Amino acid sequence: MVFLDRVKIMARAGHGGKGCVSFRREKYVPRGGPDGGDGGKGGNVYLESSTHYNTLFHLSLRPHLIAERGEHGRGSRKKGASGKDVFAGIPVGTSVYETDPNLPPHNGIQEPPGRLLGELLKPKERLMVARGGQGGRGNEAFKSNKTRAPRYAEPGEPGEEKTLVLELKLLADVGLVGLPNAGKSSLLAALTAARPKVAAYPFTTISPVLGVCSWKNRRFVLADIPGLIEGAHAGRGLGHEFLRHVERTSVLLHVIEPKEFGMFEDLKTIERELDLWQHGLSKKSRILVVTKKDSVESAQKTFREIRRRRPRLPAACVSSVTKDGLAELQDLLLQHVPNRTT
Repeated sequence: MVFLDRVKIMARAGHGGKGCVSFRREKYVPRGGPDGGDGGKGGNVYLESSTHYNTLFHLSLRPHLIAERGEHGRGSRKKGASGKDVFAGIPVGTSVYETDPNLPPHNGIQEPPGRLLGELLKPKERLMVARGGQGGRGNEAFKSNKTRAPRYAEPGEPGEEKTLVLELKLLADVGLVGLPNAGKSSLLAALTAARPKVAAYPFTTISPVLGVCSWKNRRFVLADIPGLIEGAHAGRGLGHEFLRHVERTSVLLHVIEPKEFGMFEDLKTIERELDLWQHGLSKKSRILVVTKKDSVESAQKTFREIRRRRPRLPAACVSSVTKDGLAELQDLLLQHVPNRTT
């Protein structure tokens, strides 16, 4: 399976060029002395955040980023040219980790996959992930009163080589969470221009989908986080691939499917999985949304019961088909999301 939001790559910077051992040889210039030039610096490897990318899929097709090595020095004090740097574009919101090259790219653990090198959270941010080696000095650099004709030069330094894991955590204002088939994709399509796949079976959505909602001269980004299940914090049902996208959202839109029995068990399941993934995550600003108001008779009953048992949490009852209740829901969202003017 190809993951759009996590990829393992190798970054190798260029080696520095060798210094040159050379002596000046010109007519009428006896014992001209050393004139070996320095080697050029190896190229660096950079990651740069860009709004042109929404996933990390392009890096899974090009998992090796290799910069040029520096050219060797030459006689007549000519320094070798530096190697060209390599730049790779990545989506905004990507975390970069240095990891053990022997680990698989999806190691199935909750802990970070290695040492965090940096996070690129704004467009055009740049992170050097592998530094090129310095070029070696030529023999002219070693000339002294004691050593008039040095016959040695430095080799270039090796460039850094790192194995990296890149993780994309979506930068959305609102994250839609809930059990599979609760109606999250339909709600996202009703609130935004996004067109996620909608079908009457669980796990229709297998990767996060973004959409932008415009309401009363405000804009906010929503992310449809694929359906969570019990045990998601431990990786069950690709829980790791989904839960990390919840971390950076400002508001959680908890979508609930109306039912006669087991509704609050479903509610507690999601809250428990959020807390087990990251302590306190279920305490993030949250709005409860009962869906399928148009087609399920128990929707209003479910909504009233939620208001009675969770009075402190804002709640709404909506229909993604008839649009009933969407205006009230969007007004609630305006009270909780960051202010983004159009």
